Amino acid sequence: MSRTRTRTRLALALSTTAIAALTLAGCASSDPISGGGGDEPSGDTGTIVIGSQAYYSNEIIAEIYAQALEGAGFEVERNFNIGQRDLYMPSLEDGSIDLFPEYTGNLLQFFDPETTATTSDDVYAALQEALPEGLEVLDQSSATDQDSYNVTAAFAEENDLVTIGDLAGIDGLVLGGAPELEERPYGPTGLQDVYGVTVDFSATADTTVDELVAGNIQVANVYSADPRIETDDLVTLEDPEGLFLASNVVPVVSADIADEIADVINAVSAALTPEGLVALNVQSTVDQRSAEDIAADWLAENDLS
Repeated sequence: MSRTRTRTRLALALSTTAIAALTLAGCASSDPISGGGGDEPSGDTGTIVIGSQAYYSNEIIAEIYAQALEGAGFEVERNFNIGQRDLYMPSLEDGSIDLFPEYTGNLLQFFDPETTATTSDDVYAALQEALPEGLEVLDQSSATDQDSYNVTAAFAEENDLVTIGDLAGIDGLVLGGAPELEERPYGPTGLQDVYGVTVDFSATADTTVDELVAGNIQVANVYSADPRIETDDLVTLEDPEGLFLASNVVPVVSADIADEIADVINAVSAALTPEGLVALNVQSTVDQRSAEDIAADWLAENDLS
């Protein structure tokens, strides 16, 4: 055999080997589950990190998301009880957290304090425009868990209170709520601007309802799905001027995985109702059940497990 033929066959063999290697490398890098091949870090294996606020109701929803995704074959990591929006939003924006149960109105005001949207559909549409690049919202739920102003039934009867505006002219009012409420658009400044109601502010945080019942504050910022509104005989004041934006439960998700998990999470949102959310919260606060057990039962009851 001539040297020319030998060199030709060797070149062909080397070319075939190179092509095969490139083909294998291309397959590895296109694998959406493994997150890539080659020199990519082995820790990035497509795990979906789910976060929650330091709030039992939010944790229950996050756990429902987690178990629903696990049931659909996804690998999930829980990063719950982070705190308030100022703490966890940077982690969503930098991709450290992939999925988070949120509330449309409050989240919209976080990104756009000057928004004029108030209805559920308008707030949802405005939120989609206001989100930073890299984040999306999936379908919103009919369930709401929004800020509301509450008084005791006795105080409401004594002062003939039905709406927030009825508080105007009452001296010595103290509003209680989480510390950040003092700076929120619907806090003391909003009360004055929208309803002409003047209040002092007390940062009562987790003790807000206790302080209200004890008479240390007269107005309390309580989430509308809080079971203590019913169990502690509170009256939620109507908000005809839209001080509070509609705030439906909505999943905020990294745009990179939004399409991949949409079917699973949208089914959860469709099944979660306002009354259902209150019932979940009662199981946590009254029945003292764990978020894991509450979520598992809810998913089974709604044929989502």
